Amino acid sequence: MPLIDTLLVVLAYLLGSLSTAIIASRAMGLPDPRGQGSGNPGATNVLRTGGRHVAAVTLVGDMLKGLLPVLLGRALGVPDAALGLVGLVAFAGHVYPLYYGFRGGKGVATALGVLLGIHWLAGLLTILTWLIVASIWRISSLSALVAALLAPAYVVLATGSAWLTAAAAVMTLLIYWRHRSNIRSLLAGTEGRIGARD
Repeated sequence: MPLIDTLLVVLAYLLGSLSTAIIASRAMGLPDPRGQGSGNPGATNVLRTGGRHVAAVTLVGDMLKGLLPVLLGRALGVPDAALGLVGLVAFAGHVYPLYYGFRGGKGVATALGVLLGIHWLAGLLTILTWLIVASIWRISSLSALVAALLAPAYVVLATGSAWLTAAAAVMTLLIYWRHRSNIRSLLAGTEGRIGARD
């Protein structure tokens, strides 16, 4: 792998490992989200434990972690194989962060950022899918699972790239793995709704 591609991969992982939820909560004098609510350092849990402002900061920050490395890779003209790896590693940094004992969030917002970087249409369609499902059922995890399931199809539609589609598919698999407890709750009819506080 060329040096520039290698450096991008390392940078993507280090950036992805920064937890916006933890940083924003500390900055706003709120408790560590890992010890509150669901214990997940992500926007949905922060919404429950800290409110809309810190949740919005978390959402934007987590998306930027995925978006910026991919956009940088595009600007530098790296090939699709390396670009897909950069996005996947940024996503993996959020899920398995270096700075927090490799225990991170579920990766939905960071995956959305990666998808937007890969192609704006793929990202937009994924976000629209999330919003449509959320508006009907008001369940964040269900919205994430449906959007993640369709994301690889959106990537292949927008780019036609096997490498980028494969990266999206791996993110989908990891999102489902990280949501396995939510899937059990969905099947049991006990999954919490958006905005509900524990």
